[in-house]
Amino acid sequence: MKKVLLTLCLALASAVGAQFSSGVVNLSTTGMTIKLDTTPTLVTMTLTGSDNSFMGIGFGNSGMAAGADGFIYNSSANRDYTFNGIGITPSADASQDWTVTSNTTSGGIRTVVATRSLNGGSGDTAIPNAAGSIGIFYAKGNNTLTLSNHTPPNRDYSTLTMTASLGTNDLALESKKVILYPNPAKETVNFKNADKIKSIDVYESTGRKVKSVKVNGENISVSDLKSGSYYFEITLKDGSVSYEKLIKE
Repeated sequence: MKKVLLTLCLALASAVGAQFSSGVVNLSTTGMTIKLDTTPTLVTMTLTGSDNSFMGIGFGNSGMAAGADGFIYNSSANRDYTFNGIGITPSADASQDWTVTSNTTSGGIRTVVATRSLNGGSGDTAIPNAAGSIGIFYAKGNNTLTLSNHTPPNRDYSTLTMTASLGTNDLALESKKVILYPNPAKETVNFKNADKIKSIDVYESTGRKVKSVKVNGENISVSDLKSGSYYFEITLKDGSVSYEKLIKE
């Protein structure tokens, strides 16, 4: 049972509250940029470009093929679109799943921030809250009134690379997170934020407790442990408990 609890705690620690971001990506000679941020429930898109042009983002690598999913900023109230094929005007979705939370202009540049659920609605491209690559295509138009045809260099393809990011709460947790190093270890294990540790219980992978340790300084000896995997149950001075895995060489 102890092994199961420890394993679950370690899995939850890495999964709960995870967030990912593409960072700001420049979209070629269109003058546009895009940034995607995800949480376990929500995706936020920040799009910038000329304040007198429509700005379109499509998801996938098929371009404007019939059925492709897209977001288009224009003068209408619609933002969620489905493409109908090259040279054919996209159709606004019956269900508008993107919600614009901010729309500002400064110095000729418009910044639009929009959110939706990770899965969106019917026909929308699911955006995972995970590390990986997301293919997009994009375009800008001559104005915001009509979804007119566009030619290079006003359109192109790009790939967004999603990587783990830290939110405000995560940064607060990071300031007191205990990290073991080196890992794997042979003789000694050092601790980042050792001053926050009250005590440590060491368990084998079977769940059997091997020993309890009080930390005096920034490291402890593990020379008495046999080679293998161990779980450290770390009790902090504020009463919270965290779990870390150590490989003993």
